[in-house]
Amino acid sequence: MMTDDLLPADTAMGTVMLKVGDLDRMANYYRSALGLVDTAESDGGLYLGRAGERLIHLAPAAGLKLPDPTEAGLFHTALLFRDRADLAATVASAAHVAQSAEGRYVGSADHLVSEAFYFSDPEGNGIELYFDKPRETWDWTISQGKRTVVMDNAPLPARQYLESNLTEESVTKQQQAAADVGHVHLQVGDVQTAEQFYVSTLGFERTAGWHGQALFVSAGGYHHHMAMNVWNSRGAGPRKDTLGLGEVLIRVPTADEVGALAERLKSAGIEHHHTGQELRFDDPWRNKLRVSAS
Repeated sequence: MMTDDLLPADTAMGTVMLKVGDLDRMANYYRSALGLVDTAESDGGLYLGRAGERLIHLAPAAGLKLPDPTEAGLFHTALLFRDRADLAATVASAAHVAQSAEGRYVGSADHLVSEAFYFSDPEGNGIELYFDKPRETWDWTISQGKRTVVMDNAPLPARQYLESNLTEESVTKQQQAAADVGHVHLQVGDVQTAEQFYVSTLGFERTAGWHGQALFVSAGGYHHHMAMNVWNSRGAGPRKDTLGLGEVLIRVPTADEVGALAERLKSAGIEHHHTGQELRFDDPWRNKLRVSAS
């Protein structure tokens, strides 16, 4: 792929929209479990975030059904924390809320590039809470001309992690601690189609795979801004209109980059709506994407 066809190095993920059946219950979960605060209201919905950054948009969609676990859609939204203490504070609150059956604790893993804890919200949307290890410690390999970041699923005992990293200050200042949407992980029907779309057309770079079952992609040498897997959804077709993922926002620096991507979509015959500052389109499974100039 030509350099001009790549997304810019400072591409970043933005707000993730979730279509929800019970707005009050979901908002209370994201406040109490994840320490998010209300940042804005929109069309009956609610934006929640940290330190002024909008992370999650809850859009009311009463009447829609929950998606089947085997359908394409959201695997998880991953919130990235600046240090281990901030991560530990949110893991502790999310685990405490999970004990009351609001949401669920799924597990944890040391991915070598990051330390991650997994939860699901009351309507089954996956959540990852994580901290990145320093980039200089990430290991990259080159095989057949392709550069791949080395990741794994090593044990990460939650109790020991909290004992080592949780501080009184991180607990009391949890809502003031910054966080970002570090990456978004999707369920798709097949990895090959995902790579054609997200790498060959959109301009992400492939950073890793997982036994033909998952694909990790990024811009600017990050371990991954997006991922796609078939662990539950192999062979899934286009999504129905259900609760769950509403839209994924990808941020690029300027309107010129938005325009360049619009040209790539046009050349690939992919239907899109381009306003100049932003671009809306669907992936092959009707996951809705929006690319906006920061």
